[in-house]
Amino acid sequence: MALQINADRSSSGGNGRPAILAEELAKSFGDVHALAGIHVSVDQGTILGLLGPNGAGKTTAVKIFTTLLRPDGGRAEVAGFDVVRDADRLRGAIGLAGQYAAVDENLTGRENLELVGILYHLGKVEARRRADALLERFDLTQAAHRVAKTYSGGMRRRLDLAASLVGRPTVLFLDEPTTGLDPRGRFGLWEVIREIVEDGTTLLLTTQYMEEAEQLAHRISVIDLGRVIAEGTADELKDQVGGEILEFRVTDRTLIGDAVGEIFALGIGSPQADNETGVVRVPVGGKGAGVLADVARRLDDAGISISDLAFHRPSLDDVFLALTGHAAEESEGEQDTPEGRQRRRGGSS
Repeated sequence: MALQINADRSSSGGNGRPAILAEELAKSFGDVHALAGIHVSVDQGTILGLLGPNGAGKTTAVKIFTTLLRPDGGRAEVAGFDVVRDADRLRGAIGLAGQYAAVDENLTGRENLELVGILYHLGKVEARRRADALLERFDLTQAAHRVAKTYSGGMRRRLDLAASLVGRPTVLFLDEPTTGLDPRGRFGLWEVIREIVEDGTTLLLTTQYMEEAEQLAHRISVIDLGRVIAEGTADELKDQVGGEILEFRVTDRTLIGDAVGEIFALGIGSPQADNETGVVRVPVGGKGAGVLADVARRLDDAGISISDLAFHRPSLDDVFLALTGHAAEESEGEQDTPEGRQRRRGGSS
């Protein structure tokens, strides 16, 4: 059964204006520039994937769009409302599910959803009807009378997403919604997200999972260190890398630097190395299979043993590496905070 959102779209008016718009949006925490003048535009009824590592500025942007933070510069509109001037009216048009389930653990699943309905001034009868419909859609009916602290992680995430839909939002913000879920839970949540958007809701999804962005987003904005560094469809972003990627693994990881030096000397492309896995990736364009033999011979002559030497089509991981020099899925727990940002910048602003 498809989830019926029936959002009131009078605020955006169907006038062709973006459902989400940011121009020169900036936010700083002391000397740390969390957002350094980003531009974002999301068409109505589509999904924008905001892709980047922890500390890139994704959560800061979401907090501004949802009126939880005031920007220091620039402007933003959501559902036709200015996020600062029209903050009170905007809150009734949006939904938000964050990185961690924001549910009251001492209330049952139904009580959590009914409470949200009351806060949206739906009235007790409508709040109960809405709660029952969402519990059924998110496969939580059997657990409706259990307190939320007895729910599994996946159940809590589903309850949190259900709560974000109680008010029938025009625009929905999902901030890394599948963090911590197993593959089955992640795939299930993806299906629900697709159904929400098919019903006409606009969605901004932040993620550090490449596959998630590619599976769900109509367009992707790559953000790093508070700036949007690339945007387009998944295929358009892959085209920026161009051609094929040559990949191999250095058997002795202490020789990764030597391997990179040898590849530079060949002049076939700019290698990117992962010191933890020993994998080296080189965008080689359309240089052909002869490059593979050249690399194998060069590294063998240098006494560097390798394995898994092969070509593959560029992925979004390759795009992010090519654009930033590091992977999107970075250190666990390094959040979008001033401290996390300073660590990523080596202590500088």
